[in-house]
Amino acid sequence: MKALKFALLGAAASLAMGGSALAQEDAAVDVSFNVGVASDYVFRGISQTDEGVQVFGGADVTSGILYAGVWASNVDFLDSTDAEVDFYAGVRPTAGPVALDFGVIYYAYVDEPSGADYNYWEFKAAGSIPAGPATLGAALFYSPDFTGSAFDEGLYYEVNAAIPLSDKATLSAAIGHQDIEEDFVGDVDYTTWNVGLGYAITENVGLDIRYWDTDEAPFGDISEERVVASLKLTL
Repeated sequence: MKALKFALLGAAASLAMGGSALAQEDAAVDVSFNVGVASDYVFRGISQTDEGVQVFGGADVTSGILYAGVWASNVDFLDSTDAEVDFYAGVRPTAGPVALDFGVIYYAYVDEPSGADYNYWEFKAAGSIPAGPATLGAALFYSPDFTGSAFDEGLYYEVNAAIPLSDKATLSAAIGHQDIEEDFVGDVDYTTWNVGLGYAITENVGLDIRYWDTDEAPFGDISEERVVASLKLTL
């Protein structure tokens, strides 16, 4: 079943890129790659590596307002699952000063246990606007069948902001809320926030130091406050 899902996703991506070529014959196609390491992999306030080190990498293709990409990371769910692989595509139009982002993401998990049903789709709508030197944004993510066999619909929404402190340093923060329908013991419902400093060591290497926390998310130690350092190379 997983192989079938991957095949269908690849076919859809091929069709999307083909449509892009027809619609934007004169648009340049840009390809970039990234690789990095972090002291923890935190997703919406929850550690995905059982508070262990993360190694990640990905590739992105853009053509005009269209984009697609793939990204992978190790994970540790205290079971046989080895890695997360994300596939995504979307469009980034503008409306006056507002930069928009409409996309779809497929989260796939390598060697997940039988019946775990970790793989899931998520749909994204986001926007940002300049406010003096700062940028203010908001985003909404919806999944019709969130990760895990016990979960149903998932909704995550956040507001965020970023402001440059110098040519190389940027301060950014976000606060978001995750709401997941659960069949047996009730909904999962929590708020998460983060604030951090990004620093461009070189044109291609960036360092980020970020504080994360949640308001009593029901996942034990992996949802408690933490500081995460990450180093990323983009080519």
